[in-house]
Amino acid sequence: MTLSMYQASAPRFSNMLGNLAAILRKAEEQATVRKFDPAVLLASRLYPDMLPLLRQVQIACDNAKGPVARLAGLEPPKHEDSEQTFADLQTRIAKTLDFIAAVPADRIDGSEDREIQLKVGPRELRFTGVEYLFGFALPNFHFHVVTAYDILRHNGIELGKRDYLGGN
Repeated sequence: MTLSMYQASAPRFSNMLGNLAAILRKAEEQATVRKFDPAVLLASRLYPDMLPLLRQVQIACDNAKGPVARLAGLEPPKHEDSEQTFADLQTRIAKTLDFIAAVPADRIDGSEDREIQLKVGPRELRFTGVEYLFGFALPNFHFHVVTAYDILRHNGIELGKRDYLGGN
């Protein structure tokens, strides 16, 4: 069996974003029941030099829509980083999922050798599609999703591995 670039990217990003949305719903529900200020959770971080939960979710979305767009030869859609609430983050995840769903598989399949250029800070990075997906995009995406999960766990939100992996 051959694994296509589409199968290795878009559905994987969508699946984990769905899991992240469910994790955020649980966090908001538990905050309400336990009378936590949701804004405190959204501003929480694991360490002072790390980004807070709100930014982790925004960046996770960026690290899903960006790779799907680049592998498809499209310009990634821009989302303003204006979210302030759990509901705002759910909307951002939904917009990201809608974008990913709108990109046809045949735009991504065959992108293994597509040149991907990316500006990260002052650096210009160049990859082939397969190097980009497996060596840069997926690891970055998962870093931000797991960091969001860890921030919530660190703050007492009752989550487990099944929440991270999904109900499969």
